[in-house]
Amino acid sequence: MGTASSLVSPSGAVGEVIEDTYGGGEACEIPVEVKPKARLLRGSLRRVGASRPGGLIGASFKSTASVQELECVAEYERLKKEYEIFRVSKNNEVASMVKKEAKLDRENKRLRAELQALQKTYQKILREKESALEAKYQAMERAATFEHDRDKVKRQFKIFRETKENEIQDLLRAKRELEAKLQRLQAQGIQVFDPEESDSDDNCTDVTAAGAQSEYWNGGALGSEPSMGSMMQLQQSCRGPEFAHSSIDVEGPFANINRDDWDAAVASLLQVTPLFSHSLWSNTVRCFIIGTDETQPEVDIFIRNYSPKLQRVCETMGYFFQVVHFSEEHERPLKDVRKWEIEKSSLIVLLLHLTLPSCLLEDCEEAFLRNPEEKPRLIYHRKEDGRVSSASVQQFIEQISHMIDHTGGVEEGTYEIYNCVEKIIKQDILGCEMTELEGKDLGNKEESTAPEEEVFGDVLWDAHDEQEQMEAFQQASNSTCELGFEKYFERLNDLVAAPAPIPPLLVSGGPGSGKSLLLSKWIQLQQKHSPNTLILYHFVGRPMSTSAESALIIKRLTLKLMQHSWLVSPLTFDPAKLLEEFPRWLEKLSARHQGSIIIIIDSIDQIQQAEKHMKWLIDPLPVNVRVIVSVNVETCPQAWRLWPTLHLDPLNSKDVKSLISAECNSANVKLTKEQEKKLERHCRSATTCNALYVTLLGKTIACLGNTRNIDETLQQCLQCQDTVSLYRLVLRSIQESLRSDTEKGLLREILCVIGVSHNGVSESELMELYPELSSAALASLVHSLHRMCLLTYGCGLLKFQHLQAWEMVRLEYMEEGENVLSAYRQKLVEYFTMQLSRDRVTWRSADELPWLFQQQGDKQKLHKCLLNLFVSQNLYKRGHFAELLSYWQLVGKDKSSMAAEYFDSLKEYEKSCEGEASMICLADLYETLGRFLKDLGLLSQAVAPLQRSLEIRETALDPDHPRVAQSLHQLAGVYVQWKKFGNAEQLYKQALEISENAYGAEHPRVARELDALATLYQKQNKYEQAEQLRKKSFRIRQKAARRKGSLRGFALLRQRALQLEELTLGKDTPDNARTLNELGVLYYLQNNLETAELFLKRSLEMRERVLGPDHPDCAQSLNNLAALYNEKKHYDKAEELYEKALDIRRRALAPDHPSLAYTVKHLAVLYKKMGKLDKAVPLYELAVEIRQKSFGPKHPSVATALVNLAVLYCQMKKQIEALPLYERALKIYEDSFGHMHPRVGETLKNLAVLSYEGGDFEKAAELYKRAMEIKEAETLLIGGKATSRHSSSGDTFSLKSALSPSIFLEHGQSHLEKLWKLGSSLQDCC
Repeated sequence: MGTASSLVSPSGAVGEVIEDTYGGGEACEIPVEVKPKARLLRGSLRRVGASRPGGLIGASFKSTASVQELECVAEYERLKKEYEIFRVSKNNEVASMVKKEAKLDRENKRLRAELQALQKTYQKILREKESALEAKYQAMERAATFEHDRDKVKRQFKIFRETKENEIQDLLRAKRELEAKLQRLQAQGIQVFDPEESDSDDNCTDVTAAGAQSEYWNGGALGSEPSMGSMMQLQQSCRGPEFAHSSIDVEGPFANINRDDWDAAVASLLQVTPLFSHSLWSNTVRCFIIGTDETQPEVDIFIRNYSPKLQRVCETMGYFFQVVHFSEEHERPLKDVRKWEIEKSSLIVLLLHLTLPSCLLEDCEEAFLRNPEEKPRLIYHRKEDGRVSSASVQQFIEQISHMIDHTGGVEEGTYEIYNCVEKIIKQDILGCEMTELEGKDLGNKEESTAPEEEVFGDVLWDAHDEQEQMEAFQQASNSTCELGFEKYFERLNDLVAAPAPIPPLLVSGGPGSGKSLLLSKWIQLQQKHSPNTLILYHFVGRPMSTSAESALIIKRLTLKLMQHSWLVSPLTFDPAKLLEEFPRWLEKLSARHQGSIIIIIDSIDQIQQAEKHMKWLIDPLPVNVRVIVSVNVETCPQAWRLWPTLHLDPLNSKDVKSLISAECNSANVKLTKEQEKKLERHCRSATTCNALYVTLLGKTIACLGNTRNIDETLQQCLQCQDTVSLYRLVLRSIQESLRSDTEKGLLREILCVIGVSHNGVSESELMELYPELSSAALASLVHSLHRMCLLTYGCGLLKFQHLQAWEMVRLEYMEEGENVLSAYRQKLVEYFTMQLSRDRVTWRSADELPWLFQQQGDKQKLHKCLLNLFVSQNLYKRGHFAELLSYWQLVGKDKSSMAAEYFDSLKEYEKSCEGEASMICLADLYETLGRFLKDLGLLSQAVAPLQRSLEIRETALDPDHPRVAQSLHQLAGVYVQWKKFGNAEQLYKQALEISENAYGAEHPRVARELDALATLYQKQNKYEQAEQLRKKSFRIRQKAARRKGSLRGFALLRQRALQLEELTLGKDTPDNARTLNELGVLYYLQNNLETAELFLKRSLEMRERVLGPDHPDCAQSLNNLAALYNEKKHYDKAEELYEKALDIRRRALAPDHPSLAYTVKHLAVLYKKMGKLDKAVPLYELAVEIRQKSFGPKHPSVATALVNLAVLYCQMKKQIEALPLYERALKIYEDSFGHMHPRVGETLKNLAVLSYEGGDFEKAAELYKRAMEIKEAETLLIGGKATSRHSSSGDTFSLKSALSPSIFLEHGQSHLEKLWKLGSSLQDCC
C-alpha cells in the first residue's frame, strides 16, 4: 500500500481529481479514506515530525491517526464476532453432514448386503435352471436312444424269430422226409429199429418250406434256360377282379415293368438296346459343321453370331451346346478325331456351294451315308444363277431330307441355317414340341417351363444327378472282358440268397481292381435272370463331388424306392433327419414291394465320414433287402471289416495276357513271345496286376507301338511300377505328340481346371475360359485323353475317369501346393461370376461357384453368392438341400437369420421388378423361399413369402390361373405341418377346383391335389374319404403315364423311335427284327396301339422269314401281338395267336420255362374272359405245375397260381375244389410275407365269401374282419403311420372294428347282406 505520505497530496489537498474515462461527464473529487494499522501510522508520523520543523502539523496528524485506530479496533471486533458466529454455524453444518454421511454409509452397506444376497440367489436359480435343462436334454437323448434301440431290438427280434421259424420248418420238413423214407422201407419189408419211435409226432401238420422268403433271391430258376438275347416280352396287362395286381409282365430286363413305371423302363431300355449311342443320352447338343472354302463365310458367321444364341437356348433346358468345326487343313491329320466327333454328334450340318473337295468326301460319307442311328442331318446348298453344282454335291442333296436351298446373300443364308438348326434341336433332339403343345392348350406357354412340378409333384429331383448315375453304370459295364468274374458271380448269388439276417456284403480290392466292373456286370445278370428283383445302384465318383454327398445318395435311394412303390408321402429334406429316417423308409417301402430289393453302392469309402453318414448299414436290414458295397482295402472303415467280404484277387497270367492282347490287336500291334513273357513277369506285383493298370498298359503299348519302337516302349512301360506312374508316362507321350508349346500349355490348363472344379467342366465352358482354344484343337486333346482313360464324360462334363488320373495330374502340375490350386480356382470363380453378372444363372454356376468359394475359404463372397436368389433357387429346386445348408453354416448363419436375410433380399429385389414377367419371376422366388423354410421347419416364417407369392400371382396373372393353385397348394402344406387342418383343407379344395378348371379332371396336377387332400384326411382319421381320393388319384396317374410317358428322357426316346424304324427298312436280320419288337413294346407302353401293331407285325414277319415259323422268337412276337389284340378287345385274334405261341413254346422250351408260363397264364385269362372256363381249367392247372417246378412248392408265385385256379373253380360253382387251394395259398402267403400283407387280406376276403356261400356265417365274419384289419393297416402304411408288416412273425395290426362275429350273429341277415356287398367279388391276384 506504500507509506502514509503517499496518501497525502503534495499541495495539501484532501482529495484528488479522477477523470471519468467511461463517459463524457465532469471531473469529480473523490475523498480518499485510509485506515492504516496504528503502528504503521505512528512510525510514519515520527519520521515526518523529525524531518520537518513545526510541531503543529505533526500533532494535528497524530490526533487524526488515533481516531482512525479506534475505528479500526471497533471494526476488528465486529468482524471477529461475525467470524465466530460464522464458524459456529459452519461447525454445526459439518457436524450435521457427518451424521448424514454416517447414516448413508450404513444404508449403503445394508443395500450392498441385500444385493449380494440377491446375486447369490440368482446364481443359484440359474444353476438350477441349467441343470434342469441339461437333465431335460439328457432325458430326451436317452428317450431317443431308447426308442432307436427299441426299434433296432424289435427288428432284430423279428428277424431272429423268422430265422428260427424257418429253421423249425427245415427240421420238420427233414423229419417228414425221414418218416416218409422210413415208411417206404417198411413197406418194402425192411425192418428198421427206431429207439425213439414212441416220441415221434405223427400228428404234425404240413408247414411251409424253409427259405420261402429267400427264394426270391435265387435266380437259378429263371436263368435255367438260355436267354434270348435282350429280347423284350410284352405281356397282357390284366385288370379287374381277376388279376387285380397284374402289371405288364415283360421277359428279360423288362420283366414286371408297369406302364406307369417309366423310369425303370428307361433304365432297362439302356441295357437292352445296344444301338443307342452315348449321343442319344448325352447332356451336350453337339453340332458338327462340315464346310468348304466356298462356304467358309457362312461357317464363320454362324459360329460367331448364332452359336451363342443356340447356347442360350440349350442352357435354359439344362443342356450344353458345342459347335465342332475342322478347317480343311486339319482334315487329313485328324481323321480318327473327326470320326469320333461324328459319332458323338447330335446334329451334322454340311454347307455346300458348287464343289465338294475330296478331302471332305470321307467325312460326308461317314456322317450322311453311314448313319446307323438316323441322327438329324442338314445340308445347306447355296445356289448361284447360271452355275451347276458338281455330281458329288448332287449325290448328297438327293439323299437328305433336311435341306436348305438358298439363293442370295451370305447373311440371309446363315440366318436360314440358324432357324433350321434351332428347330431341329428343339423338336428332334430335345423333344420339346409336346411340352409346347401342352402349354398352348393352357393358353400360356410359360407353364411348360417347369414340367418337373407336374410330373413329380413336390419332390425335388435333379435330373442331372440321375443321368450321371445312368452314364456311370453304362461306362462301368462297357468292358467286354469278364476277367474271370464267374466265380465272383456265384459268390454274390449265394450270399444274396442266404436267409436273413445278413449284414451288407463288402466287395473289396485295391484301386483299379475292377470292383465297379464286377458290380455293373452282375447287375446286368440279375436284371436278366431275376426280373422280380428291384436293384438300386449308386456309383460314387471323386471325393467332394456331388455323387459323394451322403444326403443326396440317401435321398435318391429313398425317392427311387417311393417311385417303384407308388407311394405318395412327404419326405423330409433335412440332412440329419433324412439319414436318421432312411432305415424306417427302407423297411416301410420294402414291405410294399412284392419281390426282393438289392441296394448297391460302389466306392462307398469315397464318401466323407462314411461310417457316420451310413450308419444305417449296421442296423438289421428288412427280410427282403440285401446291401452290397465296394471299398478299397486301405480305406475301409474298421467297423465294417467284420462283414462278409468278397475280395477281388489279383489278375492271373491268363487274364493279363488276354487284356493286353485285346488292346494290341485292336491297334494292329504284334508282340513277340519274349515281349509277352516280359509283360507277364512285370504284372505280378500287387500294384501291377490290377485290371486298371493292365488295361492302361495295353492301351499305352498299342498307342505308342505304332509311332515308336516296341522294345523302347516296353522299356518305358516296365519302369512304371504303379498306375499313377503309368498315367504319368501316358501324359508325357500325349505332350510329345503335340506340335507347339501353346498346345502343351492348353493341355495343362484343361487338366488343372478340371481337377479343381466341383463336378467337372464342359467343353463349351473350356472354349469360353480359353478363347484361343479352337474347337478342332479341343476335340483333338479330348480324344487323346479319353482314349487313354484319363478323361471321360459325365452329364456333359469332362471329368477324370479314375482317381489315379487325378492324382497324377496333381503330382505333375500342382506340386507347388495351394497357390496353384487357388489360381485355377480363381479362374473358375471369375468365369462363373461373370456369368452371374450377365444374368446367366444355370445349374452349372449354382453347382460350382458356392463350392469354389467354400474351398477358398472366402466367407464374404460365399455369403454374397448365397444371397443371389436365383443361385439358391437353383440349388433348392434340384434337391441340393444339404449342400445349401452347409454353405450357410460355413458363413456362420443359423436358420432364422438365413430366412431373414433371404426375405430382406427379396424385398429389395421386389423394388426393381417392373412388368408382368418380372413379377411372375418374383412370385416364383417367394414360393421357393417359402418351400425352403417349410422344409427347414420354420413354419411361421414360411407363411409370409408363400402368401406374398399368392398375392403377386393373383394380381399379375388371374385368380383362376394354375400358378395360383400352385401357391395355394404350397401354403396349404405349411398349414398341414402346423396342424391347422381346417385352413389347409380350404386351400387344397380351392387349388383342386382351379386345377380341374384349367387342366381337366384327368390331369396329373389334379391327382397331386387329390393326393394332398387324401393325406390331410388321413391325418384327421377320415379313412374312407382318403381312400376314395387315393383311388381316384391313382387312376388319373395311370392314364396320364400311358398318355404322356415323359419321365426323365422317355420323351427323347419316343422321338428316336421313328428314326430307329428307318434302320430296319429293307434289311432282314434277327437284330432288326428284335429292334422292331422293342419299338412295338415302346409304342404299346405309350398306349399307341395302332403304331405298336405295325411294328409287332413287321417283327413277326421278319422273324418268320429269317428264323423260321417255329423259332421261339416267333412265339415272342405272336405273344406280343396277342396281348395287343387283347387290349383292343379283339379276343378271337388274340386267342388264335396265343394258341400258336403256346404250341411253339411247348415244343421248343423246357416244361418249366418262364416264357411258357407267361403264355399259359395269359391264354388262360383270355379263355376265362371269353367264358370258355372248361378250356381255362387245364391251363390254370398247368400254370400251377410250372411255377412249382420253377420256384418250389412254397413260393408266393405258386400261391398266386393257386388263387387263380380257386377263383376259376368258384366261378364254375366248384367250391369244394376251391377251398383247399385257398387254404394252401393262404398258408404260403402268411409264411412268405407275414400275416398283415395285402395278399393275405385278399385271400382272406375270398375265403370269407366262400364261407358265406357255404352258410358258415360266423367263420365268414371272422375272416372278413381279419381282411378289413389288414386293409386298414395298409391304408395307414400309405399315410406313413403303420409299422412294418413285412415280417413273417405273425404279428397283427389291431384296429377297432365294428365288424365282429357277435354283431354279425346278433343282427342276423342284415349284416350278412352287408358282408356280401363288401366282399361280393372274389379278389384274385396275379
